[in-house]
Amino acid sequence: MANRVHRPREDAEFNFILGMSAVPVLAYFTGTWPKAIEPCRVMDLVVGGIADDYSGRLTAVRTDITRCPATTERYGIAGAPSYVLLKEGEAVAHGTGPRTTAEVRKFLDGHL
Repeated sequence: MANRVHRPREDAEFNFILGMSAVPVLAYFTGTWPKAIEPCRVMDLVVGGIADDYSGRLTAVRTDITRCPATTERYGIAGAPSYVLLKEGEAVAHGTGPRTTAEVRKFLDGHL
């Protein structure tokens, strides 16, 4: 995973990253239960590459559902992987399931 992807250890750290970002935030939510591990690894690779390509236009945040339960609840996340595009802290778009790089780029380009 790229160094440009933030990995908050708790809700307060997620909120700090969100508050400090001057650009939209792509928060993608991951899980550690058996059926979520492989799809979440796929999204790690996809978002890692996108974070590099969209540097300066987007902040990427890998959010573990169990470490950030309040954040998960706030954005209505029911499973992993899921993702939310946030502008000024407000969700403007969301999706679920593993996606290809092209699909995530299309999603982002439609909202950035």
